[in-house]
Amino acid sequence: MNKNPKNNRFVVIDGNSLINRAYYAIQRPMMTKEGLYTQGVYGFLNMLQKIQSDYNPAYLTVAFDRKAPTFRHLEYSEYKADRKGMPPELAMQLPLLKEVLDAMKIKTLEIDGFEADDIIGTVAKRAEAEGFEPLIITGDKDALQLASSKTKVIITQKGISQFESYIDQDIIEKYGFTPEQFIDYKGLMGDQSDNIPGLPGVGEKTARKLILEFGSVANLIDQIENISNEKLRNKIKDNIQLAIMSRRLAEIETNVPIETNFSEFILEEPDYEKLIEIYRRLEFNSFLKKLRPETLPSCTSGIKPQIIIKKPAQLFALEKSIKKNNTITLKVFSDNNHKDIPEIYGISILTDDLYFYLDSYKNDMKEALEELFHRFDVKIIGHQLQSDYYALMCKGFSNWSPKVVFDTAIAQYLLQPERSSYELGTLSMEFLYKDFKDLASFATDEGQIGFLENNEAHYDTYGAQWCETVLELKTFLEQRLLDEGLISVFKEIELPLIPVLASMEVEGFAIDKKELQDAGQNLREQLDKLTALIYEYAGKEFNINSPKQLGDILFEKMKLPSGKKTKTGYSTSADVLEGIRGKHKIIDLILEYRTLSKLNGTYVEGLLPLIHKDGKIHAHFQQTVAATGRISCTEPNLQNIPIRQELGRKLRRAFIPQDDDFILVSADYSQIELRVLAHMSQDPSLIQSFNEGADIHRTTASKVFGVSESQVTSLQRSNAKAVNFGVIYGMSSFGLSAELNISRREAENYIKEYFRKYTKVKEFLDIQVAFCKQNGYVTTIMNRKRPVHEINAANYMVRQAGERLAMNSPIQGSAADIIKLAMIRCHEQLQRENMKSRLILQVHDELIIQASKDELKRVESLLVENMENAVKLEVKLTVDLNTGSNWYELT
Repeated sequence: MNKNPKNNRFVVIDGNSLINRAYYAIQRPMMTKEGLYTQGVYGFLNMLQKIQSDYNPAYLTVAFDRKAPTFRHLEYSEYKADRKGMPPELAMQLPLLKEVLDAMKIKTLEIDGFEADDIIGTVAKRAEAEGFEPLIITGDKDALQLASSKTKVIITQKGISQFESYIDQDIIEKYGFTPEQFIDYKGLMGDQSDNIPGLPGVGEKTARKLILEFGSVANLIDQIENISNEKLRNKIKDNIQLAIMSRRLAEIETNVPIETNFSEFILEEPDYEKLIEIYRRLEFNSFLKKLRPETLPSCTSGIKPQIIIKKPAQLFALEKSIKKNNTITLKVFSDNNHKDIPEIYGISILTDDLYFYLDSYKNDMKEALEELFHRFDVKIIGHQLQSDYYALMCKGFSNWSPKVVFDTAIAQYLLQPERSSYELGTLSMEFLYKDFKDLASFATDEGQIGFLENNEAHYDTYGAQWCETVLELKTFLEQRLLDEGLISVFKEIELPLIPVLASMEVEGFAIDKKELQDAGQNLREQLDKLTALIYEYAGKEFNINSPKQLGDILFEKMKLPSGKKTKTGYSTSADVLEGIRGKHKIIDLILEYRTLSKLNGTYVEGLLPLIHKDGKIHAHFQQTVAATGRISCTEPNLQNIPIRQELGRKLRRAFIPQDDDFILVSADYSQIELRVLAHMSQDPSLIQSFNEGADIHRTTASKVFGVSESQVTSLQRSNAKAVNFGVIYGMSSFGLSAELNISRREAENYIKEYFRKYTKVKEFLDIQVAFCKQNGYVTTIMNRKRPVHEINAANYMVRQAGERLAMNSPIQGSAADIIKLAMIRCHEQLQRENMKSRLILQVHDELIIQASKDELKRVESLLVENMENAVKLEVKLTVDLNTGSNWYELT
């Protein structure tokens, strides 16, 4: 224990108040993989860190309420009777918070018969008498009565990071009376939240006036005849006892029978071992990172003997080691450059008995290493191996596709697909309790300046730690995959996909730069015309891209109907502008301007700098972003090139084969998500329609509208299509009515009729929601799990969103699994047959291959065969084939 505190500042925290504010401040539910809600504890700890940072106290305690009735309940049975109970998602977090505080060695206080306010008041008064500087932290303004020249009351404001401080003088300046008179003030006006009655008809304004005139409830009663307002005077006379009782209920007790040994409140070093275990269980990785580095063991124990390899002749030791066991742990140090050929700075390889570091990667070295890997059919373990594969393949590993046997980032992604980060350092702290620093930190700690090439001398040591950490994590995560039933999707889909995605990145997509520049010029000319027209209607020039200036033009100058004005001005969001379409021609022009501006900025100006020296764009495909299992594409996002707008679709003309010997071939699954729904729901009508090759939207229209298929109108088919896809996404009647511009009653009838005809679909969706509520996740056909924390949220809107996720995720996730399996099959067959054609892009349900013209027929049959037979479903999987000299011709 620290016997010499650094100051006499003593923070007393209202635990119930702060965790309650923290819980409601964080909108999205936070839940661990074990099903523990944590956002209240998380927000509380963030506030605690801010409090300690802002006020630097030497003493600290946290007071809590107990469930037992207090003396106030015994005096007035209606006290707090109307207050809603704590939601179960928050109630379960109180024991967790107390466990964290115990590990932090922060003293907590609670006692039957009294509220946290009373404990706080008692501790603050005793602390002040002992010469301390008390600081009360709460969200409850009742505590203002405790303020003095020495005791500061700090009220939490909106969110969890804003505080407002009061001493006695501040209260006098704000209210005109003292903290003690604040009790009388509350007694007169009452408190609706606590169900303190106060005087009937007396609100804040009248209560304040009475306190300023009479000073207290007691004086008011003594001088009741001096009240000039007869009606008020009679009301007070009739309710004197009510006023006295209300004041008593409002007063905080400052003499609670609780022990206050101030030496127990001194802040100490936490019990780090216990705290690390709790943070790990609660998945508070950000707090783990903030612990003092020396409290965590580093990842340096057990590093095997090291061999530095500088030339191919030295590879014999590696060859000998691989010969014993052909499984290695790999880390490639490169700049992972997607705009140019990446530079490799070194390669770390960990075998069963030795650690090797290759600090040279010239042509002779890479040829020797590739030959060695091929000869012994090397199997790879790593973390985020796709970037390692990409670097090696870019540097000459031709047709290199060694088997991946484990990737710790991918493993954790399957276990927790909703995470935002899968960094090795984070996982190391979370599961191994070890401090594994990133390379930048490592280099700084070693006294080096700069990054990457300036630190080559330290790659060997860092690489050894990396490989050892990966190997330790593998043991832990492999068992968890087995326990969770995820090993099949891991081994059959995610691991084989790694070299496929790396190959697609290496191959890239060729760009006709002039076509792209011409498209940009065309867009800019149209934007100039739109700008002139907008200025003409507005009557002046202004910055169309400025929401404030646009809001002033539309809603101040032109007097168009607007939403509520905020502190920052009028909203000019797409929803607002869509709502006033037709009110003035300028609205259509602004919406068109925004569309063209985004096309030019994102898909012309944004794409041009990303063209590689080889004339291609090498986008980055990511496995660990979408919780549904879908692949994401970044730098740039080629999956998001517009298709619905003709101008956007024309931008695809710039995407071409690499030369005249090649042609583009696309294969697109036909209505795969609806087919997955038919299979998973086992609905006989849907299955029959698909297997007979029927037009599913026409069939649905026939069933929903009660007409023969030959009588279905184009509008009815279009509406049925919206219903078909709306069902997949859990669309409500409100959403469908907005989509189709029909009444909500009509939309409700459409949905009811749909479920009456497709009864198994309704049953399937209900089962998914029920299963998710009970288990906290849903699964795909391949047993991929999607956690849905929102499903049991107290907030209705959040819970509804969770139910929609529970309905859609099994369908979308299964479709993602199927396309991944198809990619793996197509890629591997292209390699087996030693073809020049390459898979270059996946856009959700579509694959694009750059096909050598002399291999075109084989590529087409290969695509159809592998995509349609990726999995066996109750319905046929069908694909639509297209060929073209650019991407536009494939759509």
